[in-house]
Amino acid sequence: MRVAHRLPHVLIVAIAIAFAMGGPVALAMTGYSSAVPGSHFPAISWPTSAPVLTKAQNAALVRAARKKIKHVVFILQENRSFDSYFGTYPGADGLLGASVCLPTPAGGCQGPYADHADVNGGGPHGHDSFLGDVNKGAMDGYLKVAGKARVNCADPNDPACADTNGTDVMGYHTESDIPNYWAYARHFVLQDHLFEPVSSWSLPDHLYSVSEWSAYCPSIDPMSCTTKDQNLRVVPPNGLDGARKPPSPKDPIYAWTDLTYLLHKAGVSWGYFVKAGSEPDCENADAITCAPVSQAGKTPGIWNPLPDFTTVREDHQLANIAPTEKFLQDARNGTLPAVSWVIPSGATSEHPPNRVSDGQSYVTNLVNAVMKSRDWSSTAIFISWDDWGGFYDHVLPPHIDSSGYGLRVPGLVISPWARRGYIDHHNMSFDANVRLVEDLFLNGQRLDPATDGRPDRRPGVRENTAHTGNLLDDFNFSRRPRRQLILPEHPHTTLTG
Repeated sequence: MRVAHRLPHVLIVAIAIAFAMGGPVALAMTGYSSAVPGSHFPAISWPTSAPVLTKAQNAALVRAARKKIKHVVFILQENRSFDSYFGTYPGADGLLGASVCLPTPAGGCQGPYADHADVNGGGPHGHDSFLGDVNKGAMDGYLKVAGKARVNCADPNDPACADTNGTDVMGYHTESDIPNYWAYARHFVLQDHLFEPVSSWSLPDHLYSVSEWSAYCPSIDPMSCTTKDQNLRVVPPNGLDGARKPPSPKDPIYAWTDLTYLLHKAGVSWGYFVKAGSEPDCENADAITCAPVSQAGKTPGIWNPLPDFTTVREDHQLANIAPTEKFLQDARNGTLPAVSWVIPSGATSEHPPNRVSDGQSYVTNLVNAVMKSRDWSSTAIFISWDDWGGFYDHVLPPHIDSSGYGLRVPGLVISPWARRGYIDHHNMSFDANVRLVEDLFLNGQRLDPATDGRPDRRPGVRENTAHTGNLLDDFNFSRRPRRQLILPEHPHTTLTG
């Protein structure tokens, strides 16, 4: 096993002093041995390729994990890039201080800067915005793309409108803004090469998180589905109650095979927990803010696509889609399902313009509940953000297929078996989450049309890609389990506004 990456102490001190001054940041270190255009600081190489294990080594690691981990919890927040939250984290592939300055729509340039605002604006984050931000690999289009967002609309409820001009996309938060997230990173594992699975927005990202595909299906036949990552639409604002009503002609059809199908087939428990409130993202992918859309525990939406999967209905599993309060109750009772996905409301999602502090408090409450549970000793928690939200990130994402990867997002791994203060530099996406579930609970069965018993036309088996890191590398099962880290739900921060 490798040890955690550490920067030289003198360099860390210098970085800390530079960022404490609050000036623009300059250097961006890539995972590809190349500096960001305009940087005068030498690039640092990171070991981003997946660790090479023999079949015997991987099998031994999986066996050890199965003995220790009986519950996995995926907490999926919204719309933050890695650099915007952990760009100044010591030892991570983040922001350092040389001379990065991105062109602005007005013709000048702007570098990253410390932004302590609790409410941010962000920028558009659909596929076209991804292409504009990446700008053929230059990674310098963020300000120009954000400047094109529709603003000052006569109808504030127009989903394509925004209440910001996107000028804060170069801002980053510091440890003093999000102390709990940084505490989790210091005590457990930080993933600094976690990428969204698709170069697009929330709906396809969430579809990938539960099925490893995003597609259009004209019928309930899984062989009718074809890849479609963009221009996906969901139910109207007042959508059906997926637990009680039959699907409406207006609802999307997700007929391909998802992970819950395999879990149900194997008799493995699962739950998809949704916080009641407004929908966290805009149905117009290129909008920054939009009018709230109703979201309840059993209401299909861009963050709750499972009720529209034909497998969930056919397997009579709709009751597994429940309010977050059910997750908290399961934690208190020590009855967590084997696999849990926990989804926020708009107010707790960190999606601009919702408050960073509210999201951090919500996540802390979830983590504390698990840590106080008797299930803590056998649980692994994975916290991530579904897409970059238009915020600056300097790392060019790997290209693994026509759909992705998308831009880099923060990732945290919390468990009594997680390594302490470890930074995982290996490239991965939500594919690694699905593969972990398959290895722990499904004897390695993949969402593979050739072997899963329910073939569809997906273009490949994402879990088997050579680019995907192994999440089990974030754990150490040979030592005693670590104690809980109970944190205040409302910590003192330097967030303003």
